Amino acid sequence: MSMPQKRRVVVGVSGSLGSVTALHRAADESHRTGATLWAVLAWEPPGGDLGHRGPACRPLFAECRRRAGERLLETIDDAFGIAGPGVAMEGLVVLGTPGPALLSVADRPDDLLVVGAGTRGWFRRALRPSTARYCLAHASCAVLAVPPSPLQDELTTVHWRNTWRMPVDLRELAD
Repeated sequence: MSMPQKRRVVVGVSGSLGSVTALHRAADESHRTGATLWAVLAWEPPGGDLGHRGPACRPLFAECRRRAGERLLETIDDAFGIAGPGVAMEGLVVLGTPGPALLSVADRPDDLLVVGAGTRGWFRRALRPSTARYCLAHASCAVLAVPPSPLQDELTTVHWRNTWRMPVDLRELAD
């Protein structure tokens, strides 16, 4: 007789502000339901998988994986600090594109998959398909798409103004 598996809340982490927002929401869901939090970072080697299969590329492949692990730890640390999320948590680095990699981890019917659902224009969608849309369309478990933080729009506007060297009205920041 096998032991019942504990429920999981799987969250996609990339280091972006949207993924940190999703990570916080996933930690809240995990705390509320008593599930284990699984933070998953999907990574791909530069140039794709096929170019890195030879023995000469193994050190580069290992270095890319190590850096992906570091990025996952940094994101978790940035999100929760020293105190941590306050729930049982596992970190996982998965080779592959984000959508399929997340679905390979969130493969149980009782899992909850949490992804950031940022607002994106047509140009960005053409260059890189949405992970949230992919997960919503293909998942066999429940998916929670977390909208971006209102702060993200503010930061995007400031970044755009800085890029084009446009003046920032400091009175807007005081409101």
